[in-house]
Order: sequence, then C-alpha cells, then structure tokens
Amino acid sequence: MSQRKTALVTGSTSGIGLAIAERFATDGFNVVLNSYTDDGQDHALAAELSERHAGAVVYIQADMSKPDRCQALVAAAAERFGTVDVLVNNAGIQHVAPVEEFAPEKWDAIIAINLSSAFHTIAATVPLMKKAGTGRIVNIASAHGLVASPFKSAYVSAKHGIMGLTKTVALELATHRITCNAICPGYVLTPLVEAQIPDQMKAHAMDRETVIREVMLDRQPTKEFATVEQIAATAAFLASDAAAQITGTHISVDGGWTAA
Repeated sequence: MSQRKTALVTGSTSGIGLAIAERFATDGFNVVLNSYTDDGQDHALAAELSERHAGAVVYIQADMSKPDRCQALVAAAAERFGTVDVLVNNAGIQHVAPVEEFAPEKWDAIIAINLSSAFHTIAATVPLMKKAGTGRIVNIASAHGLVASPFKSAYVSAKHGIMGLTKTVALELATHRITCNAICPGYVLTPLVEAQIPDQMKAHAMDRETVIREVMLDRQPTKEFATVEQIAATAAFLASDAAAQITGTHISVDGGWTAA
C-alpha cells in the first residue's frame, strides 16, 4: 500500500484555507492546518477533522510574517509526516486605505504575509519535493493578482507578486515533476465576507440581495459569490495527476470578473 500523501495549507483554520484542508483530508491526505493563534480551538479543529477522515490532521502554529517561522512550519510538517507532497499558500490579510494614508506597517505586514511567506515556504519545501521526485505547489492569489482596485495598494501588489513567483518557480522546477500554479478567486462567500454584509446594507440603505448584487458583486458578472468548496475543488484538481502538465499558470474562479 502506498504511503499516504501530505498537504500543508497555510492560513487554514477558517474560510478558503479550511475548505481546502478539508478537501484534501476527504481525499485521503494527511493534512497540516496552520494559523498564528495556537489556541485550543485550533487543536480541537484538527482533532475533529482527523476523527472524520482517514488521514491524520494536525495543527502547527506559525507566524507567517516571520521567515524563520515559515521555514520551521515546513520542517515541522516534514518531521511529522516525512515530507510535504502538496503545499498550498493561502495565508493572507487585508487593509484598505488611500495610498497616501496607507500605514507603512500595514504595507509591510501585507507584503510579508501575502507574498513573502509563500517564497519562504516554497524555498523550504522544494528540497523535499525534489527528493521525492514530485510535488504540487498551489498559491492562492486573487482576481487582484490580475487587475487592480483602488485603496488596496499592498494587497494588489502582493497578489501580482504571487503571480510572478508562481511563474518563476514553475520554470525552475519544470524538469523535476513539480508543478506550481495559482488560483485567482473573485469574491468568495467566507465568514469574513458574510460578516460585512449587514454593515454594507446599512451603509447603502439596501436589502441583502441588492447590496450583494450591486455593491459587493458589482465587478463579478455572474452576480454570484464563488464558494469555498469551489476553490477547494480547484486546488484538489491542481494537485491531481490530471494536472501534471499544468504549471506556471493560473485558474480564475471569479464569475467572469477578469474576462474583460
């Protein structure tokens, strides 16, 4: 019987990251959950997922703004499971402000967590994948990795950077049976987005459906949110044998946002 594969998903105790982690657990992988909080709920979540799925699910804390912590996360995952077969870089934060008012510390934090952490985890994981002779790297970018929006200078810069990193890594690893791709979601109905809806309703004096359609999904032509399950399924596909010849590119899951 072949050894069970391992997926490491950063920023994976809620939202998109958790859905991706659960999809890999459902598919029989060992899974490493990650966040910076390291509280009882994080470990309980890992235990609950592990009970429901065949593979082991563990939680490993790491502050993804710190290069050494990113490296230590990969090392801990490899120590626990022997290697990392699939790396999903999902950790991210957001801050919105005009560029002249954008706090430098917010810029630094967003670049560190949304972009630099992916570099550090990839650099630490590639030797493991080369040793294994195969591997999959999936970077969660954004529609904002392809187009810009005002007041999101750091986020847009980081996500554009993720696209460049994805292409470069793919080219470097093309002969090693290791792929590197990005997923570019548009608006996804996560708990964080769901929590914003009442405030948007109040601010625009609109009902729920109108504020979703005309404000939140104004640039998403389908006028529907993507779901975390759809993003997770895309990540699972990119990690599959069917995607062995897909590398250095992206899949947009944005309801047509970037089609124009």
